[in-house]
Amino acid sequence: MNSTHRESTLDGMLREAMPLAMNGLHLSGSGAGLVIVDEVNGFASVGCGNLAPPVENPQVTGMIEETDRLARKFQSQGWPILAFLDTHEAGKPEPPYPPHCEKGTGEEELVPALKWLEEEQAATLVRKDCINGFVGAIGPDGRNSVVDWVNENRLARLLVVGICTDICVMDFVLTTLSARNHGMMPTLTDISVYAAGCSTYDLPRDVAKGLGLPETAAHPQDATHYLGLYFMASRGAELVDSVEVASGRAAAE
Repeated sequence: MNSTHRESTLDGMLREAMPLAMNGLHLSGSGAGLVIVDEVNGFASVGCGNLAPPVENPQVTGMIEETDRLARKFQSQGWPILAFLDTHEAGKPEPPYPPHCEKGTGEEELVPALKWLEEEQAATLVRKDCINGFVGAIGPDGRNSVVDWVNENRLARLLVVGICTDICVMDFVLTTLSARNHGMMPTLTDISVYAAGCSTYDLPRDVAKGLGLPETAAHPQDATHYLGLYFMASRGAELVDSVEVASGRAAAE
């Protein structure tokens, strides 16, 4: 059985044994914030580092296109946007991963399609040095920039997109759900994850072995993306398969 057929069978088994419920999301009023997780060159631009896709990847490309669409919709409404940028000191890799997104390499910068966010007043950019963005948002003074952002904007819903579905996106969502339940963000009620706005990397078992990696390094894209969505939903996140934002600033009033 080749790796493609094996992965297709696995995907089917997951969908049969662990079904997901997806909703459509229509945003027509204020109280929503968009969170973009790590859509930086080192994870999402072809050939830009150890953890970037080696060739064009449809799931990653679709994620960037949907993120740009949503970010521009939020920008047109004046709604808040928070973007995480994975950023590490040179020579200090984050176990268990090889060096990536080191300062000064360009890997730690937003992908070209999202660079416009750097000049956008409604966007808050947060550099993080660990997988979990909620933890990475803790500053030297103990304050958490995610908590502050949610509370200052009195957000009732977070819409989350980004990479990787089963790693950085999932860690952020699960921790933020716990922080919400702990009462750290009193206005926050819902965390929605947009499936088509998320992606993860592809490393089939056969490819991992060919690279001299242990079989346990295998990471089939569709299955791990699905599992990330499943575990977020099982902890209380809402999964959405479509997102529409009402036109015109009047909708936010």
